[in-house]
Formats: sequence, C-alpha cells, structure tokens
Amino acid sequence: MANPIHALIVEDDGDIAELTAKFLRGNGLRVTLARDARAAHGAIAQCRPDIILLDLTLPGEDGLSLARRIRSGANTPIIMVTALGEETDRIVGLEMGADDYVAKPFSPRELLARIRAVLRRNGRQAEPEPIKAVTYVFAGWRLSTRSRELTDPAGVKVSLTGAEFELLCVFCGHPRRVLTRELLLDFTQGRSASPFDRSVDTLISRIRRKIEKDARDPEFLKTVRLGGYFFTPDVEAL
Repeated sequence: MANPIHALIVEDDGDIAELTAKFLRGNGLRVTLARDARAAHGAIAQCRPDIILLDLTLPGEDGLSLARRIRSGANTPIIMVTALGEETDRIVGLEMGADDYVAKPFSPRELLARIRAVLRRNGRQAEPEPIKAVTYVFAGWRLSTRSRELTDPAGVKVSLTGAEFELLCVFCGHPRRVLTRELLLDFTQGRSASPFDRSVDTLISRIRRKIEKDARDPEFLKTVRLGGYFFTPDVEAL
C-alpha cells in the first residue's frame, strides 16, 4: 500500500487546526500540526510533508514570510489558508510561491479537493488509506464508527440519523472545548450551508433528546452564549 499523503497544517487557531486535521485524517491523510513559523520549520525538516496548508496571519513571522522562506529551500506544494479575502492578499500569496489559496471560512470538502488537485499537478495522487474504526466511550455511552451505532449505558441501541451520527462524532472527537456553529456547519454540510443555516441547532436539539436526561437542562451538550457548543464528558477512544 502506498504511503498516505502527509499534510502539514500551520494554523494558530487550535479549534480550526484540530477540526481540519480530523477531517483530513478521516479521509486517509496523515497530518502534522504547527502553531507558528518556528514549529513549522521544525516539522518540515523532520517530517518532510507532501503539502503545507499555511495560514497567513500567524503570530510572529507571518505566513507570507514563511512561504517565501519555505519556497527558497523546497518545492513542497503550499496552499494558503487565511481569513483575509482581498484580491491583493491572494495575489501576494501566490507570488510568494503558494500553489493555491483558500479563504476562511472554508469547506473542508473544498479544501480536500484543492489538496488533491495541487498534488495531481505536482505528480502525486492523494489516495486515501482505510479509515480506522473507533469506539467513543463517554459516561457509559458507546458510539461506534464501525457499526455507526450508539448504545446507552444499559446497552440499549439508540437510533441516530446519518447527520446526527456525524455531528456526535465531531463532539466525541473534540470533547471539552467550544465548537462554533460555523465550524460545525462546515464539517456537517460544507459549502452547501448558508450563514443563516440553523440545521446544527436542530440536530443538537434532536441529539439532546436522545442522550440527555432532560433535554431542556442538558448535562452533556452545553450551549455557550455567543460561542457555540461544548461537549462536557471525558471521552475515551477505543
């Protein structure tokens, strides 16, 4: 079997980095994370990634300067990822040596498509490896990615729709941290979601009715005012 594509994500926003990494790993890529330019240089020297996803607005040395330095010593493909949407930023990034450009908020599916397109242009296909099955365990509940089944602490199966299952997997994969609606929308619907889409809220209401003792006073899935949602239990991945 061919070695999986190795992507280096250089991103100082931990939530965005972790969710992007989870999506790419779920699609067969190997992922390394770096929070700043110094960590990125160390990862490049040690891991020799196949592609670099580089945020422009890094602390310390910014992404444009880092791209210039990377390009001066290597031809590793670079996709610039940034919240800055002006055409001049895109042009400067490409002139510094980036192969492509994605603006935040981005669809993970679009990002994966761009990764594969850039790698094809550089002579390598991003062929996914088999996804490893995981069982998430929290407060006696078990969520299996192999069977796509949820069982309660008494061992009784609880029916989930596909969308409910995917969203609960995201929470189980990132417990005890605030996840914004925008990030959750990105990972459940991608580009098809609109800024005013309330589907995540609807899904969370449905999940609460299935896993909470009292859906009106949730213990597991807390709402963070002006922030998003917070999955409270400790989660073990088996």
